[in-house]
Amino acid sequence: MTHVTTILVALKTITLALGGLITFFAYRAYQRTAAQALGALALGFAFITLGALLAGAAHQAFNMDTDVVLVIESTLTAAGFGIIVYSLYAE
Repeated sequence: MTHVTTILVALKTITLALGGLITFFAYRAYQRTAAQALGALALGFAFITLGALLAGAAHQAFNMDTDVVLVIESTLTAAGFGIIVYSLYAE
């Protein structure tokens, strides 16, 4: 494993942990309040976190091409941010 790969794995792990915590807390807030906006916020962060997880798995476990990995991560990140934007305008 190269130094760059080690750093990338560490950063993806941190992203997964922090994204998972944000998703968890947003979901708990949604459960307490039943506010649709908080549910959408949790879903948006879940998409972003899932993108990081799937991209890392595709790269490390399946040795997929970097371009494909970036498309996977970027697609889920864009969808997640779209859902988060929606959550900011939901009633």
